[in-house]
Amino acid sequence: MFFISLQSGSNGNCLYVEAGGTRLLFDAGVSGALAEQRLAAHGVDIRTVDALVISHDHCDHCRSLGIFQRKFGLTAYLTRHTLAGARRRCRLGELGPLRHFKAGEVLRIGEATIETIPTPHDGDDPVAFVIDDGRHRLGILTDLGSVFDALHSAVASLDAVLLESDYDPDMLKASDYPDWLKQRIRGPNGHLSNDEAATLLAEAGTKRLRWACLGHLSEETNRPDVALNTHRRVLGRRLPLRIASRHEVSERMEI
Repeated sequence: MFFISLQSGSNGNCLYVEAGGTRLLFDAGVSGALAEQRLAAHGVDIRTVDALVISHDHCDHCRSLGIFQRKFGLTAYLTRHTLAGARRRCRLGELGPLRHFKAGEVLRIGEATIETIPTPHDGDDPVAFVIDDGRHRLGILTDLGSVFDALHSAVASLDAVLLESDYDPDMLKASDYPDWLKQRIRGPNGHLSNDEAATLLAEAGTKRLRWACLGHLSEETNRPDVALNTHRRVLGRRLPLRIASRHEVSERMEI
């Protein structure tokens, strides 16, 4: 199994996973042209992707859903509530083939099993994912809202994870964001801070984890070095850490 972050952040999210020969895209928050270009840089033709899976209805995760379908012929998997919310929030245009699932359901696409995990994030029916190819387990855990019970057991079961590490509390407090936005971000339906993400990894244990990639970093209230320093302070050096950029495609990360 391997993973590539095409982009991760509030400016747009799109992630690629290849599991047992099954090619999957998670979220469509970047342009079709950018997704095609960044996959091609890794030798992947976006038109060979088997499915597009959408986590929730915020536009940085679904704005290009219709474009991905019309341009590349991708079948999309999402919940009915997520589709309804996405139609309200974004201009999706004409859509192609859709497969609906219920939050908490297990999907089987090709040789991949995808566990969908309901989260308390403030979208319509949001979910996180665990992808299993029969040998390895990868978590795509962003836009989580807060640390909820099922998250600990999910992380403990993983071989690798893309984990939200959205903001630094001091930078958020000092930012120019209005109070309502600060409260939303740090509230129970917002995002995980660097400290919360690092503590989650520490409490879940890192014996099985081979690496963690920190994603969905805020441009205004976080920096890669700040996020890494916080995680190193909590975790020490026992777990390899990477960053999913807001602006660039990542390297190929293998499990």
